[in-house]
Amino acid sequence: MKRKIVKGVIGFLMKVFFRIKIIGKENIPNEGACIICSNHKSYYDPPMLVAFNKRHVNMIAKKDLLKNPIMAWLCKTFGALLVDRDGKDIETVKHSLKILKNGEILGIFPEGTRNGMQKGEKVKNGAVLMAIKSGAPIIPAGIKGDYKIFRRVTMTYGEPIYYDKTKINQQDKEEIDKLTQDLMDTIISLTK
Repeated sequence: MKRKIVKGVIGFLMKVFFRIKIIGKENIPNEGACIICSNHKSYYDPPMLVAFNKRHVNMIAKKDLLKNPIMAWLCKTFGALLVDRDGKDIETVKHSLKILKNGEILGIFPEGTRNGMQKGEKVKNGAVLMAIKSGAPIIPAGIKGDYKIFRRVTMTYGEPIYYDKTKINQQDKEEIDKLTQDLMDTIISLTK
């Protein structure tokens, strides 16, 4: 109940202050597992992904957010999966795959950090690997706008991307890196 109320309040405030517009909601399945992958511009991105989805989105977030009391409270309220970006967090991966196995939605920012590509960060391939392992489609999403008061922010969802694990060598790093870059290119195309 608390989660629904907080989600409603966040959605209302974001609509008022950022004139949120959502395009392509029909690309998010009404049931079954999927992974929403978006570009990452701002601290407002995760609340927007959560607040403007009918279904609950299990976001993967960095553990550093717990240093901020408001972010820590939001992470707890929405059950964010906290990951240590400096290392391989096997428990978070296992928990993520369990979420997908249970037919839920997982939210991931492949850039790994805000404006990661602009900072020269390598795009993370975890989303593609989880999609291949779980069989869940990736729903690419592009966020356009700068979260300036009373200026429009638009989120556009693209068509689901399916990976056939029988045709992909998960051990081939080059192949996985290419699929990850293709995904990021699709996400960027949705921000235009």
